[in-house]
Amino acid sequence: MKITDVLIKYWGHTQFRLKQEEVIEQVLQKKDTLAILPTGGGKSICYQIPTLMQEGTCLVISPLIALMNDQIRHLQSKGIKSVSITSDMHYSEIDTALTNCIYGGVKFLYLSPERLHNNLVQSRIKEMNINLIAIDEAHCISEWGHNFRPSYRHIFEIRKIIDETPILALTATATNNVIKDIQNNLLFKEENLIQSSFFRGNMSYIVDNIEDKNSRLLKVLDKIKSSAIIYVGTRKKAKNLTNFLINNSLSVNYYHGGLPSEVRTKRQADWTNNQTRIMVATNAFGMGIDKEDVKLVVHMDLPSTIEAYFQEAGRAGRNGKTAYAYLLANNSDISKQEDLLKLKYPKIDEIVEGYQNIANYLQIAVGDFPEDPIPFNIVAFSERYKINILKVYNILKYLEKEEKVKLSDGIHSPSKVKITTTITDLYRFQITNKLYDSFIKLLLRSHSNILNHLVVINEEKIATQLNSSVNNVREILIKLKQLDILEYQEKNNLSQLTFLQVRQDLDHLQVNKKKWEERKIYENEKLQHIVNYIKKKDICRSQLLLQYFGEMESEECSICDVCIVKYKHPKK
Repeated sequence: MKITDVLIKYWGHTQFRLKQEEVIEQVLQKKDTLAILPTGGGKSICYQIPTLMQEGTCLVISPLIALMNDQIRHLQSKGIKSVSITSDMHYSEIDTALTNCIYGGVKFLYLSPERLHNNLVQSRIKEMNINLIAIDEAHCISEWGHNFRPSYRHIFEIRKIIDETPILALTATATNNVIKDIQNNLLFKEENLIQSSFFRGNMSYIVDNIEDKNSRLLKVLDKIKSSAIIYVGTRKKAKNLTNFLINNSLSVNYYHGGLPSEVRTKRQADWTNNQTRIMVATNAFGMGIDKEDVKLVVHMDLPSTIEAYFQEAGRAGRNGKTAYAYLLANNSDISKQEDLLKLKYPKIDEIVEGYQNIANYLQIAVGDFPEDPIPFNIVAFSERYKINILKVYNILKYLEKEEKVKLSDGIHSPSKVKITTTITDLYRFQITNKLYDSFIKLLLRSHSNILNHLVVINEEKIATQLNSSVNNVREILIKLKQLDILEYQEKNNLSQLTFLQVRQDLDHLQVNKKKWEERKIYENEKLQHIVNYIKKKDICRSQLLLQYFGEMESEECSICDVCIVKYKHPKK
C-alpha cells in the first residue's frame, strides 16, 4: 500500500501538505527524524500514516491529557485502536491498557513523559512491537525552548529498552540551539532535520503602541467579528478582562491552569463549538488548540519569548484565510517584563533558603522521602515567610528544573464527608439535637455509603435542597466536625508538591549557579528580541519573525502594520 492510499482511506485527502510526505518517507526508512512544521501543519499524520503501514504499535509521548484524548477520539472514529495512559488511571486500568497493546492490536499508545518512567510501563514496552516513538511538542526537551519540562529530558532512556526503534520528534518552533539540543538529548544516530518555512502568508501581524488597551481591544473585536483568543499575563487579568467584555455585551469566557479540569474542558468545548466567541486566556491555553476558524489573536501583555508569541499567534488562520495577530504594548510593559525577569531568577541563596522553608512548612525532615504528592498552599506559604508569591513560584520552578521537586498546579479537590460515629450514637445525637436532624437525614439519604467511606458532596446542592445558604451548610458541617460526628474535608484548588529526591540539608543541597546565570542571560536576550520586534518600524513583521528562526531571506508579507504603512494600504 502506498502512503497516498492510506491518506485517502483514513483522511479522505488526495495530497499531502508541504513536507509531510518527506517526513513519512524518512520514518519508513527507520531514520531518526526531527520535523519542524507550522502550527496546524498536520504533524500527527507524520507518525500516524507510517504506523498504519507497518506491523506494531506507535508509542506517542505527548505533554497534555486533553491533547491525547483528542487524538484518540479522532483515531477511534476512523476505526483505529488507540489507548492512553494518564495520571488519573488506576493500576488495573493501566495493566489492561498495556496488555491490549501487547495482544489486542492497538496501533497507538499515548503516554505523558512522566508515565514513561513507570516500572510497569517500561517492562510492558519491552514485550510490545514498537515500530515508532513519536514525541509531540519536542521543544519541551530543550532547556533553551519556551516550554521546557524536565521529564522530557529523560525520554532518551527509552532507547535503552527499544534501541532500534526510530524516533520522530515534532514541533512547530525551534531555534538552532533548540534543534541541536533535541537531537542530542534523544540520541539521534545521525542528524536529520526536515523543516518547512515559518512563513504564514495569510497572517497580518500588527503592533499597537497604546495606553488604553481595553478601548482599542473593543474596536478590534468590533471590526473582526469572529472566533478569537485574547492572551493575558495573569489569571486575575483573565477574569477581570472577561468581566469587562461581558459588560460590553460580548460572548466571552476565561481559561487558566488554576481552574478545575472539568471547568477547563467545558469552556474549551464551548469555545470550540462556537457557543462562546472569545476566549480570554493565560498561556495555559496552548498546546493542542486546533480550531480552523479563529481569525483573531490578541496579546494584551508582552509574550515571554518570540517562540511563544509565534505559536500563540499561529492559532489564528489555520484555514488559510486572512487572520490577524494584534500585540497591544506600551513602554510600561517593557519595564514590567524586566521586573518580572528579576523575580523569575531569585538569588541562589534565596533558592536554598526557599527549599529549606518549603520542607519545614510541609514538615518533612532531613532524609525523608515522601511517596505521595503533598497539598501545598503557595499563598499561605508566601504570607507566612513574607516572600513575593511570584518569587516562591519561580523558586519552585528552579527546583523542578533541578529535579528536586515537582509542582502540579491547580489540583481540584472536591468537598468530602464521612460519618465517624456509630449508627447508635448518631441516632442518639439526632434525638437530642433536633437542629441537626434534618441535615443528617439528608446526608444519609443522599449518600448511602457515608457511614463507611469519604464521599464527595456538593455544598451548593445541599443548600438548595434545604432552602438554605452555602455558608450556613458549611457552618453546620464544621460544627458537626467539632462535635466528632463527621469528618469534613472542604474543597480546595491547592497545588501539589512531589519530592523527587530525599529532603536534603543545607550542606548537601547542590545548585548549579553557573547554569542559573546562563539561563538568566539567555532569557534577558529573549526579552530583548521581543522589545526589538515591538520597536522596529522599518522591517516587515513577518520578516522579523522569520529572521529570528534563521530564515534570513524572505519576501515581505504586505499585510502587517509596517507593510501597510510602507505601501500605503488602508489599515485593517
